[in-house]
Amino acid sequence: MQRILVLNPKGGSGKTTIATNLASYFAISGDRPLLQDNDPQASSSRWLKKRKPDQPFIQGAAAFERNSRMTRAWQMRIPPDAGHVIVDTPAAVPAQEMPDMTKNADAIIVPVLPSDIDIHACSKCIADLLLIAKVRRDEYRIGVVANRVKRNTLIYQSLMRFLETLRIPVIATLRDSQNYVRAAELGLGVHEMKRYVVEQDLEDWQPLLAWLKAKEGAAQPVEDINPLPVPA
Repeated sequence: MQRILVLNPKGGSGKTTIATNLASYFAISGDRPLLQDNDPQASSSRWLKKRKPDQPFIQGAAAFERNSRMTRAWQMRIPPDAGHVIVDTPAAVPAQEMPDMTKNADAIIVPVLPSDIDIHACSKCIADLLLIAKVRRDEYRIGVVANRVKRNTLIYQSLMRFLETLRIPVIATLRDSQNYVRAAELGLGVHEMKRYVVEQDLEDWQPLLAWLKAKEGAAQPVEDINPLPVPA
């Protein structure tokens, strides 16, 4: 089982977009992933409720809820057939909570938007992961995703220069695309949408998926990982 934590204390960085699209991808891969929603805003849980019964199954866990009718351990149990657990974290996570949050994570994905405010927030997040959560660079558990970017802009170039200074791998660059908005409205991931509509977005995801695949012990290079079949 691979546990994937999507983390950035800055709100609006795209954590839920990445978490739900990962869950969708693994579901259509034949896995039965668990999507754990730790955010009281419940964006991942609302997305999950929009999915139809005939869509590939994704187990949901609203970790932010407290249910008096069951123990916490039972509420947070991981199904034995779940190959991946994707954790959507809330905004404003205190730095002192990061050690417990990250200790069992196989991969920590930090999304960042191309803006001065988000760049500053990402810098602090990475520093907290390294210094407070004690996640070592040589563990290669942290990967940054440049999210909602427009490549031919000065702020994008500034973002990429900043990311180079972190010495943390940039595992994907996701373009600013309305396909993510439409997917969220329909309870879909981009890998479930018509290929001709999302072809560029599928290409953007390949380095991220390859990074996760490599962390599972596969030696498959990025160029050998092809998008899954999607409706024509």
